[in-house]
Amino acid sequence: MKQPDQIVIVSKNDHKIIEFEDAFKDTGIIVKSLKHFPDAPDVEETGTTFAENATLKAQAIMKYTGQAVIADDSGLVVKSLNGDPGVHSARYAGDHDDAANNAKLLKEMQNKSNRDAYFESVLIYLTPEGDKVEAAGRVNGQILSAPRGDNDFGYDPLFYVPEKQQTMAEMTTHDKNMISHRGRAIRNMINKLQGLWDQ
Repeated sequence: MKQPDQIVIVSKNDHKIIEFEDAFKDTGIIVKSLKHFPDAPDVEETGTTFAENATLKAQAIMKYTGQAVIADDSGLVVKSLNGDPGVHSARYAGDHDDAANNAKLLKEMQNKSNRDAYFESVLIYLTPEGDKVEAAGRVNGQILSAPRGDNDFGYDPLFYVPEKQQTMAEMTTHDKNMISHRGRAIRNMINKLQGLWDQ
């Protein structure tokens, strides 16, 4: 498999893009994002799994740009809610409203004794030459009954990580990236790609 000169990250999220740029900084690959392609199509996430949604996004943007791409889909999986919010994490209580999503999660969890949950991120790498690589990352935790922390992105204030004795929202960005599902997925992806590119 040939190493590309550049990779398009299927995101406009500054935080995500910085994470990818940082991960690829020693590879010599130019990292671009959807910010470089303002007319790229919006992709409907109709998949039933994170991998399906990431693949849908990767296929559409790879066709549009004609370049190697990495797309991700991720979310929160709560065991006592039969895996919800899952692929609907961003739209659990409507459209990308963190406060409403957290309020709905707290309501659904009111009478649950099992608070176990995990964040999962699945990345799909696709190239016009037909290469496809999948990588995933996961972080286990528990859902609190009240939010904690100021670094509040998504469900982070409710997601407690026992090994760190903090919620995701109480961690520094650096510490969170070291253990986060996306951070782990990115590192897994880079390791896989470098192994394939070196062959």
